Amino acid sequence: MRRAHKNLLDGAVTFAIGLALKLFAADVSLRFFTPSKISVVLMCVGGVYLAVGAVQQVRGARGPG
Repeated sequence: MRRAHKNLLDGAVTFAIGLALKLFAADVSLRFFTPSKISVVLMCVGGVYLAVGAVQQVRGARGPG
């Protein structure tokens, strides 16, 4: 699997996990962290991976140079 596709897939999965956590575990309170804050971090990381994968996809489609 090419690196761009891997980053796009990883970003989409990470973002989806963060979104699901935000939607379904927002009112859960744990001792050391809150799932709603972790979900925001996961969605941000997933968005970064999606952006990096998109840039790699565009650069790969244009060719080197």
